[in-house]
Amino acid sequence: MPSNVPTTFRDLLAGCEQSAVHLEMRDAYAVDYEKGPFAEWRSGYRHDPADRASWWRPWLDIVADTVDRGVVMRRARIVSEPVSEYIRYEHSGTFTNIAAGEQVRWLPRRETSGIALPGNDFWLFDDQLVQWNHFAGDGSSQGPEINRDPAAVKLCSEAFERVWDRAVPHDQYKIR
Repeated sequence: MPSNVPTTFRDLLAGCEQSAVHLEMRDAYAVDYEKGPFAEWRSGYRHDPADRASWWRPWLDIVADTVDRGVVMRRARIVSEPVSEYIRYEHSGTFTNIAAGEQVRWLPRRETSGIALPGNDFWLFDDQLVQWNHFAGDGSSQGPEINRDPAAVKLCSEAFERVWDRAVPHDQYKIR
């Protein structure tokens, strides 16, 4: 990654050359851009895998473009079981991430006890730069924070790899 810090998430991915990994550790999120889709899902709407035009969206274009450049994108989700309604929602739509080229795995929280985890969700770009994702207690976003501290990068890299090694690939993870 270049030495200057990109100003947007899209710029972070555009500058990424090898890997972008994302660790999610919350059982619910209340980010604005998901409020409508989550409400629709709660009302019974489900994406039709055969109707790609109905669910393909700008985020998936960004993922596909990034993967097409040779960047490996991986997402691991640590979840409590039985899972929350929000995690059921995420799980039902994860096939879209997979279709765009992102790899996704799930790890039950009870299997993380021996892993040193950072206190916040994060993205790690090229093992050089961390974007912390801060959330309020109600799940609303409190904004990102960029960090290049080598100790933070090492913590995130090691935590992600330990989680990834234990986690279950999306197509094998059964919701409980």
